[in-house]
Amino acid sequence: MTLKAVFFDVGNTLLAPFPSVSEVCRQVLAEAGHVHDLSAIDALMPLVDEYYEDRYRADDTFWTDEEETSSVWVGMYSLMCRRLGIEEDAARLARRVYDEFGKPERWAVYADVLPALDRLRVLGLRLGIISNWDGRLVGLLGALGVRERVDVVLSSADVGLRKPDPRIFELACERLGVVPSEAAHVGDHHYSDILGARAVGMTPVLVDRSGRPSLPVGPVPITDFDSLETVLGLS
Repeated sequence: MTLKAVFFDVGNTLLAPFPSVSEVCRQVLAEAGHVHDLSAIDALMPLVDEYYEDRYRADDTFWTDEEETSSVWVGMYSLMCRRLGIEEDAARLARRVYDEFGKPERWAVYADVLPALDRLRVLGLRLGIISNWDGRLVGLLGALGVRERVDVVLSSADVGLRKPDPRIFELACERLGVVPSEAAHVGDHHYSDILGARAVGMTPVLVDRSGRPSLPVGPVPITDFDSLETVLGLS
């Protein structure tokens, strides 16, 4: 069928933390009187990522509940604080880090995103967002110039469904009035984005902004949106 709609993930697909997760953490800790070198915080990021992935693999339904979502992130950054020797203030400072990432200035839109969205709209495609995110997503996208370029935004916390549950992809297509076979989904996570989209018959597009070697399974990733139309068969 002819492609009529393209959906996008958000984190590491459209937006990146700014200036970085480590730097935001460093600033929050320093403001509270806990001064640490950026290198020390950087060294803990693999541990923080592992905490998230372990929690995600164990039960990813936390993404469907605002309170549960925030508790996971607070747990991640509390672990970081404790490893830095901060005990009493760990949970409070972790919450402050979480709150910081609700601010538009803590996110940057990749340079190729807005031009790509504009090109797709000129081609007559409808655009949407499907993201495992909390309820702050619409406000962030609005402040960053993304919301006005898409027709619908589905965040897991708002709709009570999370990727890769096929129902969130089906709901997104329903809201745009297309069937899944008429839609593509672009995202950076093989489990939630690629497997989820493929399960309902959408065309999956994997993006890897890091440029690391791709996994031996799934689609070959694109590293930017300059080739997006080609991958989607639009040029």
